[in-house]
Amino acid sequence: MKDLISALNSIIHKLFCYDKWNIGYISQSPENLIHTKQLNGKINWLSEGSADYAADPFTANINGRLHLYYEELNFWKGRGEIMMTDDMHFKNKKKVNGIMKDDIHLSYPYMFTDSDQLYCIPETATAKQVALYQIDMNNPYKFEKIRVLLEGQAFVDSSIIRYNDKYWLFTSVSGQHGVLYLFYADKLDSPFKAHKQNPIKVASNVSRSAGRLFIVGQKLYMPSQNPKKCYGGSVMINEITALTESDFQYHTAFELLPQAPYDEGLHTINFEDGLLIVDGKRKVFSAMGPFKKVIRKLKNLNKPN
Repeated sequence: MKDLISALNSIIHKLFCYDKWNIGYISQSPENLIHTKQLNGKINWLSEGSADYAADPFTANINGRLHLYYEELNFWKGRGEIMMTDDMHFKNKKKVNGIMKDDIHLSYPYMFTDSDQLYCIPETATAKQVALYQIDMNNPYKFEKIRVLLEGQAFVDSSIIRYNDKYWLFTSVSGQHGVLYLFYADKLDSPFKAHKQNPIKVASNVSRSAGRLFIVGQKLYMPSQNPKKCYGGSVMINEITALTESDFQYHTAFELLPQAPYDEGLHTINFEDGLLIVDGKRKVFSAMGPFKKVIRKLKNLNKPN
């Protein structure tokens, strides 16, 4: 009887439960994270909006105000959009414009500053390119395409940082597991050259970025997604121990686990103004669950994983 009940519960769970992602934050610096190797207390979660998926949070301080950029996805639409809010809530969110057509799945709006300018390289894998966009500081929801950095493959979760007088672009290709692609350039407006070791073999929980690369004590760290338990299960913090045009070495320092009530997953972390911003996944029960799952699978047929 117990086995029957367990089997029925499993079937109900698979049919009617679906993933719900949200964004939260805690007070924590990169230095403290590396020192403690864990999240510094209880996460403050934003009040959930109507979207099924609010994740991939990136932030920027624009004119003294914190702006949050993130991926929003509604299962009925089946494709992600980049949204922006100028406070840590979803009430005044705006859809970012200037990136691409509405039929392109958008996610992972990687933000970085260079020469007092704010840039973004959002994931546009269905367009098979990595493009650089500049953000209008007076209208932070407006993006202007500057140039294409990479093209020809379905690049996902691309991340860029200036380190040791070069720009380093870390990326992955949809469907290729356990490999990392690395490119470099002397200037942001120069062509990016492929690393000599491409594709670089790494552990499966290191191949896909999970937020901005960051530096602590002259050491470079790369967050990465850990899919071993499930998609977006946790985040690995990796120290990059060698980074040259011909060499790349790393070691995984520690793992960051998700936190209740979003204890089903964690796959993006970023720092801004003394805050550590994260996303989290929980399971939601809904009578519409089976329909949402069918629609999502149909929509995902033409979307990179």
